[in-house]
Amino acid sequence: MSPITHFLTGWLVANTSKAGKRERMLITIAGIIPDVDGFVIIGDFLTRNSNHPLHLWGDFHHVLAHNLGFAILVTIVGYLLAKKRKITTAFLVWISFHIHLLGDILGGRGPEGYQWPIPYLLPFSNSWQLAWKGQWALNAWPNFIITGVALFFTLFLAWKRGFSPLEMISCKADKLFIKTLHKRFGEPRNTKKIKRPFSSHSE
Repeated sequence: MSPITHFLTGWLVANTSKAGKRERMLITIAGIIPDVDGFVIIGDFLTRNSNHPLHLWGDFHHVLAHNLGFAILVTIVGYLLAKKRKITTAFLVWISFHIHLLGDILGGRGPEGYQWPIPYLLPFSNSWQLAWKGQWALNAWPNFIITGVALFFTLFLAWKRGFSPLEMISCKADKLFIKTLHKRFGEPRNTKKIKRPFSSHSE
């Protein structure tokens, strides 16, 4: 699935608990961090015209960071960086990470038809390759539907709770965005629920 879809699903996982701003960010990042192994494509780009071009993308994407070892590392980091609700945050980091893997298994087939199997047990073992024969392509309609649904609920939660993924970038932009949503769709009935998240910007 696309990084946008992974980001949105990670954000939705983060909003299943009463996590603070810092913890929401950690959980959301866990939902997209496996794709860090996609940056190996830079090596392919830099050597594409050389006598010995690299093929790092094909060899290492969905390998280096899409596995159990990296999941454990990300979960530990999430636990250590969380300021409160450490165990809950670590658990949701674990869930967010694995939802990313599930999304790739379901809808990550490349244009050439390659399934990108996930060697889940790495670095401990290379014996288990996760793949699904019914996997749909990256540009298939189910991915657009999932992204649309995730975006809808992200906007709904932003309107309802008073904070959005923009808080990870700019508190000012986040408040302006929430103000725009409330102006367009009205204030939530229980306005008390949206006061706490605004104060969380100072966490």
